[in-house]
Amino acid sequence: KGTSQPRRNTEVDEVVSSIQNINLYSYRELRIAAENFSPANKVGEGGFGIVYKGVLKDGTVAAIKVLSPESRQGVREFLTEIKLIADVEHDNLVKLYGCCVEEDHRILVYGYLKNNSLAQTLLGGNRSSIQFNWPTRCRICIGVAQGLAFLHEEVRPHIVHRDIKASNILLDENLMPKISDFGLAKLFPPNLTHISTRVAGTAGYLAPEYAIRGQLTRKADIYSFGVLLLEIVCGRSNTNRRLPPEEQYLLERVWDSHEKGELVSLVDASLNEDYDTEEACKYLKIGLLCTQDMPKLRPTMSTVVKMLMGEIDVNDYKISKPGLLSEFISFRGSDKGKKAKGNLKNSSSAVSGGSSKLDNSSSSSEIATSHATMTFNSIYDRSN
Repeated sequence: KGTSQPRRNTEVDEVVSSIQNINLYSYRELRIAAENFSPANKVGEGGFGIVYKGVLKDGTVAAIKVLSPESRQGVREFLTEIKLIADVEHDNLVKLYGCCVEEDHRILVYGYLKNNSLAQTLLGGNRSSIQFNWPTRCRICIGVAQGLAFLHEEVRPHIVHRDIKASNILLDENLMPKISDFGLAKLFPPNLTHISTRVAGTAGYLAPEYAIRGQLTRKADIYSFGVLLLEIVCGRSNTNRRLPPEEQYLLERVWDSHEKGELVSLVDASLNEDYDTEEACKYLKIGLLCTQDMPKLRPTMSTVVKMLMGEIDVNDYKISKPGLLSEFISFRGSDKGKKAKGNLKNSSSAVSGGSSKLDNSSSSSEIATSHATMTFNSIYDRSN
């Protein structure tokens, strides 16, 4: 135990020193920015540390994510976030300003986004003052899709996020969406069909083939995006156990309504019918295309962007049955089900106490939570 800490410190120092595109902050500078890490500045807490709102010496407001020195898994995530985000920049991804690696301090500094997350503002139990009219929702859907398409298809090697969900979509002052929290992300070499890996992510957004077999492809992110798209259009979380049993799972309800030709009945009532009915139904159909049970049938994210923007006709595609969470749970008596249940149990370590309460409302967190990451968005889970 006495030698493990220096070895980890050396690993972090070596990685950080090899990265040219980020600022290195001193611990003193960040301590001053966060007013000595005052509890009043604390805006989020997770299994791997605490996040503070701070003002850097140039006047920039920042989100300062302080990693707990006791967290071994957190160090791995710290390195992952730095390596992946330092060289990646897009309008729909959070901006990493820099980090601190003095002594045993491990701190990430991000741009601060004052309008919280979709989980907090659109799907949270207490409605925010933000008005999510139909054009705003469309822009958010398209922005997230463009960010994911960039990660999947333009970045080399490709990046699979692994934890696309409402609480990881942050909103800037213009309600432009930013994908956050790359602690679980994986680089995807072009010569591989899939990566076999430990299951991580958030139940309710997990693609069945990934949850069951641990086989990761970009299609797993596309499934998660499909669920998110349905949430944005319907204005409710993917799982809500306070509702009657037949209404608890959003994806199941949308599929049933699609089969009956009644999709429009699920569009968020708070829009007061002030939306384009045809476009709203189109978005729900795109969500269903993204969550089809067969991964190969799900469209690529660049195709999804074109569908959302009306450049590709969704009606040209046949929509097959989605991978439904309720069915995933129901087969747990089978061998596959036992394996999947084991995977999910393993995937829910350490963070259950650190994930924000919003995760409980926006996913079926009784089954699993993000196993390895402090949801970066929990930074924004309280009003400023």
